[in-house]
Amino acid sequence: MWDKIKEFSSEFFVTGDPLILGAQVSIGLTLVAVVLVLTYFKKWRWLWSEWLTSVDHKRIGIMYIICSILMLFRGGVDALLMRTQLAAPELEFLTAEHYNQIFTTHGVIMILFMAMPLMFGLFNIVVPLQIGARDVAFPFLNSLSFWMFFFGAMLFNLSFVIGGSPDAGWLAYPPLSELSGSPGVGQDFYIWGIQISGMGSLATGINFIVTILKMRAPGMKLMKMPMFTWSVLSSSLTIILAFPILTVTLFLLFLDRYAGAHFFTLDGGGNPMMYINLIWMWGHPEVYIVVLPAFGIFSEIVSTFSKKRLFGYSSMVYALMSISIVSFFTWAHHFFTMGSGANVNAFFAVSTMIIAIPTGVKVFNWLFTMFRGKLSFPTPMMWTIAFIPCFVIGGMTGVMLSVAPADFQYHNSYFLIAHFHQTLIGGVVFGFFAGLYYWWPKMFGFKLHEGLGKWAFWFWNIGFYVCFMPQYALGFMGMTRRFNEYNFDMGWQPLNVVSTVGAFLMGIAFLFQVWQIAHSIRFYKKEPTGDTWNGRSLEWSIPSPAPMYNFARTPIVTSRDDWWEKKERRRKGEPELPHVAKAEQAPLEPIHMPRNSGVPFVMSFFWFIAGFGFVWDWTWMVIPGLIGVIVCMLVRSFTYNTDYYVPVDEIERTEAAARGAH
Repeated sequence: MWDKIKEFSSEFFVTGDPLILGAQVSIGLTLVAVVLVLTYFKKWRWLWSEWLTSVDHKRIGIMYIICSILMLFRGGVDALLMRTQLAAPELEFLTAEHYNQIFTTHGVIMILFMAMPLMFGLFNIVVPLQIGARDVAFPFLNSLSFWMFFFGAMLFNLSFVIGGSPDAGWLAYPPLSELSGSPGVGQDFYIWGIQISGMGSLATGINFIVTILKMRAPGMKLMKMPMFTWSVLSSSLTIILAFPILTVTLFLLFLDRYAGAHFFTLDGGGNPMMYINLIWMWGHPEVYIVVLPAFGIFSEIVSTFSKKRLFGYSSMVYALMSISIVSFFTWAHHFFTMGSGANVNAFFAVSTMIIAIPTGVKVFNWLFTMFRGKLSFPTPMMWTIAFIPCFVIGGMTGVMLSVAPADFQYHNSYFLIAHFHQTLIGGVVFGFFAGLYYWWPKMFGFKLHEGLGKWAFWFWNIGFYVCFMPQYALGFMGMTRRFNEYNFDMGWQPLNVVSTVGAFLMGIAFLFQVWQIAHSIRFYKKEPTGDTWNGRSLEWSIPSPAPMYNFARTPIVTSRDDWWEKKERRRKGEPELPHVAKAEQAPLEPIHMPRNSGVPFVMSFFWFIAGFGFVWDWTWMVIPGLIGVIVCMLVRSFTYNTDYYVPVDEIERTEAAARGAH
């Protein structure tokens, strides 16, 4: 009996690696500390009623952002471990197996569990406020989307300490990801963690398309929407077309592993290239899914801190929408080297070059917006300025990679690693940081400390160039991807040392950001107005943080930069437009709002149970998990008390308190 328990424990828990043992101890101590703090301060009921069951888009957005910051820490530690291993030749800091696990989990976490939730957090915080709505179209579904993401991410991260992490690469190419190449449960954690969170992502895309198309304030035509809202619409359209491909692809891989199918195995009549085509049909649009909202963020920030209307608004809209379409016709450039044929390579090379055109249009529009503007440079604007040269370099190297003959030399080298991070960090991460700094006062009612923010900014940017510029040269020198060690005679050590130093500089930058947030909370200073940056769109017309119902009266929109135009009329002493003045002076009415619900949390937890059961092939766990999901659906179907009205006297008290604080 005791021997069986020891045998099961050795398979169930990851043992033998001191780094992982340290992580297990840290996770355990952290969980104990969280439970003790919540119990000591008697916050369990508050946590359940105010956060875990909330359907308020603003609170859901904040929870997305908190998860994203935690995942940035996890993925960043993975990156530092890899760079440490590569700093010197023939180093034995990480075993080959552990290194493979780390570069696999680093990619998955940074793209799907860091960039995506940070993006969805900003969607939730900003879009309803920008379009004058009181919530998203489907608040219950919004909560379910978050908790599906959360439990999917937890299931994936659990593999680090239980069962073992996946090690077949972040896109899990077969045959490495088949049972023959990955006989353990790590790949199953990969499949079900991404599947569960991916269902939440797909639901988010649907939710925000409906919200933007159906819930805009009166007068806000499509061509009067803020550019960030346009970028969310284009990103959400791409999500609903791309994520079903990922869902089907991973389900087929699961059938290969679980049911003995042979979709992607040559010995059973399948074809691994079918998987590679499918995964990149999702994978390349995914890059644009996360970068399009960053383009919208930069557009908002450049216009605000130049005190000018965005130059070329219509061309920006067409550029965003064309990128979301053309992104589905570029996937094969990821395997030019696999011999698809000259005609296929030529088509995808040309489509890849074409997609650079609308991207270039946006860069010129931002520059022309700043031209002769009344510029100021707080932290959000600094991140925007830093993005432009960084993304231009990333775009230029992308065009180099799009040339099929040249790609035969670049493809599997560190040149590609440098390009990928140039666009994903310089475009996505810099953009989301800019948005986080820009809308932080709207979320919490106070600004982040500017001095510490600038320290973080410079460490991030200097560290970024120190880390990734040498990797272009390493690629030309022949260093290929996925190496866990190299020989002394390669001549790669000096540049690898420099690259590792840059990675640690970015790690220091992250610590500055954590310090910045803690310092700003400790020395809390309420913003004197809801219009922190003298903004141009509707979110700046209400108090910060926004009331539960967002707008006491539904705003009437008359122009593209409606809030800015309204302030200009007041400054000049001009009367408000009659129909707008009438709406603003109308008596308050009760506001219809959705009730909180615990069903999304419980249903997602049952998905977690079912997913964990699938990972370990435990039917006794899968069946109760799926039954729980079905029961939650039935409970929701027969729940009729799903909304309520905020009474006028409560609205008046809330508005008086908010305005009085300002």
